[in-house]
Amino acid sequence: MLKLKALGFPVASGILKSAASQRGDQSTRHFASARKRVMPFIESHGKQIAYQTGRGGITQDRRTLVFVHGSGGSHHQWNHQRQFFQESFNVVLVDLPGHGATACLGEESVDLYAEHLLSLVCSLPGDVFCLLGHSLGGAIIQAFALRYSHRVKALALVGTGARLRVLPEILRNIQPRFYETVRLLSEFAFSKDAPQDLIRQGMEALLETPPAILHGDFTACNVFDIMDRVGDIHVPTVVICGSEDRLTPPKYAHFLAESITGARLEVIRGAGHMVMLEQPDELNRRIKRFLETLDQVDRP
Repeated sequence: MLKLKALGFPVASGILKSAASQRGDQSTRHFASARKRVMPFIESHGKQIAYQTGRGGITQDRRTLVFVHGSGGSHHQWNHQRQFFQESFNVVLVDLPGHGATACLGEESVDLYAEHLLSLVCSLPGDVFCLLGHSLGGAIIQAFALRYSHRVKALALVGTGARLRVLPEILRNIQPRFYETVRLLSEFAFSKDAPQDLIRQGMEALLETPPAILHGDFTACNVFDIMDRVGDIHVPTVVICGSEDRLTPPKYAHFLAESITGARLEVIRGAGHMVMLEQPDELNRRIKRFLETLDQVDRP
């Protein structure tokens, strides 16, 4: 068994694919049907990006939220957020290249993923109100905001950091010892009090991610480091983490909140790295509260 220290590498966002809920058979059936759904996609730098929208698609009269998954993940990790926000916003859930419904090679660079995100953002009608990213997805939207701040009004950084080092053992073993490494990551992706069935479903989902894709994601995370530049992000930002996150510990969130001018910090008690699965309702409340503060600022 590999030993994993709580050094905060951003991992196992793909755990979310079939563990999208701990609410029993109904959620499992919802996930199964969602995977069969044909998704729209765009071309980006010779690759494809698939995405899912909320009910009603995308209309000009509503503001747009774009959700970006993390390592080994897919749009499924944001199912609870899609259901919650789709009545009031345009909701766009991304499958990055090589993930979910996007059948192509992934990337090994956060900056390259940010360029794909730009392609998607440019294809959407109107401006993006808020980018929301988890783990690797959080790194991607930070890189995006540094390059293309005029393209986004706000950020929600969930379970992420300005630097995301990966243990050498993980990078070394993710391909030759895939099953064992995924099992270990799955155990550490949730809080110690998370239901075992949720952890089991997460592991099964992550095992569906090709080892090369997961390795590429971790490589991208490992070289990501904007600790000396994150203060140059100048859009309203909320930083959210679980108090029991063992992969991107709360100190990562504290650094982000202290470094980004005006950022607000939200710590969800008892949640682990996969906060959107363990405590989706609480996460939704925190995001909603943040968006409402932006709404108040925008009013004359």
